[in-house]
Amino acid sequence: MKKTDGERLIKVAIADDHALFRAGVKTALSAKKDVELIAEADNGMQLINLLRHIEPDVILLDIQMPIMDGIQTLPEIRKVRPEAKVIVLSMHNDHSMISKLMEIGANSYLTKNSDSETIYQAIKTCFEQEFFFNELTNKALLTGLRTKRTDLAGPQDVNLSDKEMRVLKLMCEEKTTKEIADIVEISPRTVEAIRDKLKTKTGAKSMAGLVMYAVKNGIIDQNGN
Repeated sequence: MKKTDGERLIKVAIADDHALFRAGVKTALSAKKDVELIAEADNGMQLINLLRHIEPDVILLDIQMPIMDGIQTLPEIRKVRPEAKVIVLSMHNDHSMISKLMEIGANSYLTKNSDSETIYQAIKTCFEQEFFFNELTNKALLTGLRTKRTDLAGPQDVNLSDKEMRVLKLMCEEKTTKEIADIVEISPRTVEAIRDKLKTKTGAKSMAGLVMYAVKNGIIDQNGN
């Protein structure tokens, strides 16, 4: 049994029709003491059936699968297990596809040639902080932003306090809730309350939306810094 020194294990499920890839991920994660692979599925349909009986914290979801692919599966996961974090896996790095998946509920997007350490970091970051942004997701979100330039007339006059602005910047820098709490010297619960308030004020429905808002309004710069 894995031990986590008081911290609870991050429970992971994977849906991918390549048994070899699943085996590779399973082997990599078995070396990590704070992560446990609790379920495997060949396709989206099988995963959704499993999710009626198990509660993974994070789901690794392949895009291209028979019977029910990742794009069809993602909205169904959101219905059955809305609290689960979903990391989409694909051989492709199509920006419009990534942007679309982030908009319909993906928490991160990795190419299948990502090394095991990156997959582990994505699992851990999504579990702790809701999203794992990387070069792919940042570029996709910015590309999506540039193609929606008509949005620029959006909520420009939103009044953010200095504290809200600071928290938003730190969220865009991929800091965890605990790290933000320590830096700003507030409680993690207050950080979460500010995040909810930011979503309400800006009209963003997700962390991805908040990042787009931050870029659009010059809170972080155009190359995702």
